[in-house]
Amino acid sequence: MTAPGTTLPHDDEPLPPARFAYETRTWQEVAHLLVNLPMGIAGFVYAVFTLSLGAGLTVTVVGLPLLAVGLLGARRLGQAERARARKLLGVRVEEPSPMRVLDGGGFFGRLWLTLKDPVGWRTMLYAFIRLPWGVVTFTVTLVGLFVLWPVLPFIARGLTNADRAMVRGLLCPSDELERRIAELESDRGVVVDTAAADLRRIERDLHDGAQARLVALAMGLGLAKEKLLEDPDAAALMVDEAHGEVKLALQELRDLARGIHPAVLTDRGLNAALSSVASRCTVPVKVTADLPTRPAAAIEGIAYFTVSELLQNVSKHSGARSASVEVWRAEDRLLIQVWDDGRGGARLDGGTGMAGLADRLGAVDGLFVIDSPQGGPTTITAELPWRDRTADHASGARRP
Repeated sequence: MTAPGTTLPHDDEPLPPARFAYETRTWQEVAHLLVNLPMGIAGFVYAVFTLSLGAGLTVTVVGLPLLAVGLLGARRLGQAERARARKLLGVRVEEPSPMRVLDGGGFFGRLWLTLKDPVGWRTMLYAFIRLPWGVVTFTVTLVGLFVLWPVLPFIARGLTNADRAMVRGLLCPSDELERRIAELESDRGVVVDTAAADLRRIERDLHDGAQARLVALAMGLGLAKEKLLEDPDAAALMVDEAHGEVKLALQELRDLARGIHPAVLTDRGLNAALSSVASRCTVPVKVTADLPTRPAAAIEGIAYFTVSELLQNVSKHSGARSASVEVWRAEDRLLIQVWDDGRGGARLDGGTGMAGLADRLGAVDGLFVIDSPQGGPTTITAELPWRDRTADHASGARRP
């Protein structure tokens, strides 16, 4: 008799080594199904004891606090079940958001917040369901190991698919809502930081530009007033210089106002405003705007400043010979595409303000995509949510 793994005299290939009939994933699913029973018993006992004790003592002062503590413990139980599902079932499930602490809510505010915690209550429901389900899965899997082992992988896959559905339905953040709340909180922080940075920029531009020029103008006019009788010619020359300073100050104020919100954007819309920006670019720019109606003022402003910043980058950093800007609406999105034939290599971390643009668009549920290989060309696509301008006007008309 030849030992396994040896080569027979007339064999062309050695015999394959002996191995288990089941793959690793099948053994993990079998282990999960067998552990369902002890975990189901533990969860069921915990849920019944906690709810019965808390509900039975609600007539006293300790009933509701005990129930709240039980719900906090249920969160820990759900955390353990999610970890088991990730390890043995490969379920990609995220942890729910932590409990929110209300500022100034006191003991009763925190108590009420815990008692209405949907994560804790869904975990309690999960614990109730798991005991009968654990009995079924343990029994079927144990019988399958000894009697139905040829088809056990198929049985295990069907039972664990039900487990996966329970975990996703009861232990996941509900309907993506909590993840969306976290994203909106992050976006709100970006909006606040961006607004603060814009205010600091406006203050700096006023202080270093128009304000300094107006101070110099006032001093010059004061000196001209003193010399008006003594030396009229010198006073006239100083007034002429002051007149030039006034023109420069007005130009700086117009530039500053254009940086806050250009008048052409308000009066004539995005097409005319982008054409005005393109005319100031050092590279020939072709502008195409296919917008049958105007979007909301806030969306229009973000689109304008996005294109303005991108065209400034084209002028300063791209080395391009030509560029183009296309703006159009696709269902409920406003799409912007800026292209140039420059040297390429644009990145979010390249120090050209791209990261700030991406953050600003992300704060309003937009997208910012860069396609800029070395050697060019560069294509930058931005998306913004479309909101009708008429809705903004209607809401504005209702304001007192």
